[in-house]
Amino acid sequence: SDNVSGLDAACGPMRLLLITLRPGGELSDLIRACLHPIRVQRNSPLPHGPRLATNGHTIYDSSTQVAPMPHIEIRNVSVVYDTPSGEIPGVAGVSFNIEASEFLCIVGPSGCGKSTLLNVIAGFLSPTAGEIRIGGKTVSGHGSDRGVVFQDFAQLFPWRTALGNVSFGLEMKGIGKDERERIALEHLKLVKLEKFVQSYPHHLSGGMQQRVAIARALAYNPSVLLMDEPFAALDALTRDDMQRLLAEVWRETRKTVVYVTHNVAEAVYLADRVVVMTPHPGMVKTELRVRLPRPRDPLSVEFLDYQKSLLHHLGEVAAAAGNREPNGLDQR
Repeated sequence: SDNVSGLDAACGPMRLLLITLRPGGELSDLIRACLHPIRVQRNSPLPHGPRLATNGHTIYDSSTQVAPMPHIEIRNVSVVYDTPSGEIPGVAGVSFNIEASEFLCIVGPSGCGKSTLLNVIAGFLSPTAGEIRIGGKTVSGHGSDRGVVFQDFAQLFPWRTALGNVSFGLEMKGIGKDERERIALEHLKLVKLEKFVQSYPHHLSGGMQQRVAIARALAYNPSVLLMDEPFAALDALTRDDMQRLLAEVWRETRKTVVYVTHNVAEAVYLADRVVVMTPHPGMVKTELRVRLPRPRDPLSVEFLDYQKSLLHHLGEVAAAAGNREPNGLDQR
């Protein structure tokens, strides 16, 4: 389900523990990064003249162009839930790639499997069929290469300050106190909370708590940031501020971001590309690349044209004039 339940809210800190306590560490992550796989495209000359390149046991000559593999590959992923009333498909045969440093939004009606797919990428759920590869490596569970920001505010530890929350993952990795506090302070400054480092979650507004969650997700330097409707519970003005902040943070860090939302305008504002999913069971209906300069103006004609295009793909054009959230979609 795309809805946040009480159990989801209670399990937020536990899911963070699962991410940060993964075996391995920085050295193995560095090795995997250095051994990042490549793909080839035949009959295209290399830009700097003839040379040989190797990958495994294959040798490529000057007629071969070497290009990076997609950062994330989603290959024919299906999830089926086994319930007392029988098997219920969550997502069915989903396939698409995500490039390194791309900001990708996933939109679709409530219950179409957006959050299910995000949880499979995070490693919290195993697909019934298909696979997901990150950096050429099959996802088989949670990992520190992925940071996750949830919708609910309960993902923060209430007994820790903002500084303590952001430094938690670094502490679990065995980083010394001075170093982890330095890194945590840098990331709190990145989200403009340097004046609230000693504040506890209950001292912070909802938007400020989500900023702490973003800083914490980025602090241990994951290559991928996964975000499940992180601003849905915020008021309109705070949500707009957070969207601008997130766009700035992304430009600064250039992380690969996968962002689930019901909000069509939010998707156009943030995304390089939007994947539109069908109603349950979720499948990819279409993809829309947003070719607007940043920072984007939500009141421009071009912005509104993209928004209308998305609504058209979602089948909501007829309802746009009269309903604010038809079928669980927010057109703001």
